[in-house]
Amino acid sequence: MAAARQDAAGRPERLESDVAGAELTGQPETGDRPEPTDQPEPSGRAGVVARARRIVVKVGSSSLTTAAGGLDADRVDALVDVLAQVRRGGEKEIVLVSSGAIAAGLAPLGLVRRPRDLARQQAAASVGQGLLVARYTASFARYGVRVGQVLLTTDDTSRRAHYRNAYRTLDQLLGMGAVPVVNENDTVATDEIRFGDNDRLAALVAHLVRADLLVLLSDVDGLYDGDPSRPGTSRIAEVRGPADLSGVSLGSAGKAGLGTGGMVTKVEAAAIATAAGVPVVLTSAGRVADGLAGRDTGTYFHRTGRRSAGRLLWLAHASAPQGALTLDEGAVRAVVQRRTSLLPAGIASVEGEFSAGDPVELRDTEGRAVARGLVNFDAKEIPQLLGRSTRDLARELGPAYEREVVHRDDLVILHL
Repeated sequence: MAAARQDAAGRPERLESDVAGAELTGQPETGDRPEPTDQPEPSGRAGVVARARRIVVKVGSSSLTTAAGGLDADRVDALVDVLAQVRRGGEKEIVLVSSGAIAAGLAPLGLVRRPRDLARQQAAASVGQGLLVARYTASFARYGVRVGQVLLTTDDTSRRAHYRNAYRTLDQLLGMGAVPVVNENDTVATDEIRFGDNDRLAALVAHLVRADLLVLLSDVDGLYDGDPSRPGTSRIAEVRGPADLSGVSLGSAGKAGLGTGGMVTKVEAAAIATAAGVPVVLTSAGRVADGLAGRDTGTYFHRTGRRSAGRLLWLAHASAPQGALTLDEGAVRAVVQRRTSLLPAGIASVEGEFSAGDPVELRDTEGRAVARGLVNFDAKEIPQLLGRSTRDLARELGPAYEREVVHRDDLVILHL
C-alpha cells in the first residue's frame, strides 16, 4: 500500500480530491445512501413516522436501570420487543443510542450512587458497558437479531476521516441486518471532549446516518407546559418552532438521578435534529410502541431546517474548541459573509494550546465567536504567521506554509 503523501511539515497533504466534498459539490460526504429529500412533510406525524425508513431511538439510563443501579432485564426486554417488531420485515432500520453504561456499573463496583469524579465514572462505564451490550445481545437474540457496539467520542465525529469511518461502520451494520447500539465512549472521554449527554449524541447520530426520524425516550410521556406532576399542566402535542416553547419551564434531572440529561437536554437535542431536517418524537419508554406507530403520544417536533453537509453539524454542536483565533474586521467579513477560508493575513492574535486538526473558535475583535473550524497548524506555529501573506510565508518558511489556517471545508459559521 502506498504511503500517504505529506507536506513539508509532516502533515498529511490535502489533495484537491479530498476538499471537493459535500460542502462544495453537493454530493454526500459519506457512503452511498442518498440523502432523504427535503420535500414538505406529510400533513401529520402519522405520515412522517410511517414513511420513515431509518430511525434513531435514544433511551436513557432511568428507563433501563433500577434506582439502586444495575440493569433491569425486564425493561430492556420490553424495549427490545418493540424495536424488533418495528424492524421485522426489513422495511425499517433501527439505530439504538443507549445510555446506561455508568448506571449499570454502579452495583458491581459497590457504588451506591453515580460518582461525580471523572475517574470513577470511567471505571463504572468500563464495567457497565460490557453488561449493557451483553444484555442487548441476549435480548435481541430472542428474535434472531445481532447487535453491534459503536462507541464514539467528539474526536471521532469532528475529524473528516473519523466521521466517514463512523458513518461507514453504522451503515454497514444496518446493511447486514444488525442493530447498532451507540454510546459515548465514557472510558476515554474527558470533560473537554465529551458530548455531555446522549440526547445531543442521538441528534448528531441521526444526522450522521441520515435518519428519517429521531425518537427520544424519557421517563415522562412528553413535553408539558409545566411540572407534569402538578394539576393543571397540559402536554404539548406539537412543536413547530422555538416560538411554541416561549414561556415553557423545563425540568432538569430525571427521577432516578442516574442520567446526566433532563427535559432541557431533550429539547435542545430536538432543536439540533429538526434544524438539520430530522423530525423528532419525544415520549416515554413505556409508550415507545405508540411513538413508533405514529400515534398521538408525547410531543412531535416538526423539522425546521434542511439537511446540512456532513461534519459541519458535528463541528458546530459536538466539538470542544481547544483555542481561539481573533480575526480582523476584513477576515470576519470574508469568513462569515463570503464563506472563504481563513488565511494568516486576517489573524490578529491566537489563544490556547492546540495541535493541527483541533477545533478552534474564530472570534471578532469584540471577542464574539463567529465561527468554528479545524486548524491546520499547531498553536506554537501561528504567531509567526500573523498578518502575513501566504506567498511571503512560503518564500521564507517553505511551501507547507502557502495555505490557509482554516479551510472553508472545515469551517462552520455560528449563529450570531
